Amino acid sequence: MVWKCGCRKARTAAVRCKRMLGIATTARKLARQNIAAMLDDRFDAIVTNAAGCGSTLKEYGDLLAEPGEHARAEQFGRRVKDVTEFLQGLGLREPTRRLEGTATYQDPCHLAHGQGVRNPPRELLRKVGLRLEEMPHPDQCCGSAGSYNVTQNELSMKILDEKMKDIGSTSAELVVTANVGCMLQLRAGMVRAGRSTPVKHVIEVLDSCY
Repeated sequence: MVWKCGCRKARTAAVRCKRMLGIATTARKLARQNIAAMLDDRFDAIVTNAAGCGSTLKEYGDLLAEPGEHARAEQFGRRVKDVTEFLQGLGLREPTRRLEGTATYQDPCHLAHGQGVRNPPRELLRKVGLRLEEMPHPDQCCGSAGSYNVTQNELSMKILDEKMKDIGSTSAELVVTANVGCMLQLRAGMVRAGRSTPVKHVIEVLDSCY
C-alpha cells in the first residue's frame, strides 16, 4: 500500500517554508508531526508531486539529528519518493492513448539538484509517445523558487524571461515540468510573453493517456 502525502500538502509545505526561512524550531516540530503521521509499516512509500516538499522530506535526517529521533527521520527520508521516481521504478503498462508531438522538459531545481532525479520524468513522457527536445538549459531555475517570485519579483521575472527564451528556441508544442510551483511560474511566463504553448505537470500528461 502506498500513502500519498498530497492530503498533507499544507503541512509538508509548511516544513519546507519554515526551514527555508531559517525557522528551524518550527520546522523540526512539523517534521516530527509528519513522521508520526506517515511512518507506518502499512506504507511502502511516501509519494509527493511537489519537488520542494520531496527534497525537504528526504532530508529529515539532517533536520532531526538528535540520537533519539535521527534513525526514524532517516527511515522516513528513505521512503520518500517523487511521484515520477516512484512510477518509473514501479513500471507503467502501455498507455491506452499515445500522444504525438514534441515536448520540452523543465527540470525543477529541487528535483534535479536537490534530489538528483532527472531521467524518470523524461522516461515517463517518452513512454506515452512524446518526442523530447531539450532546451539549452533545462535545469536552470525558472525563477519560482518557493516564495522567491513574490519576495524578489523583479529578479524572478528576469530569470523567467531567460527561461522563456530557452523554451522559445525549441520547436516544442508542449512544456512539461514536475513541480507545481514551476508549472505555475512557466504558465505565467507564457502569458507574460504573449504565447499560448501549454504547460503541464508530468502527471497531467500521464493522466490524459491512462
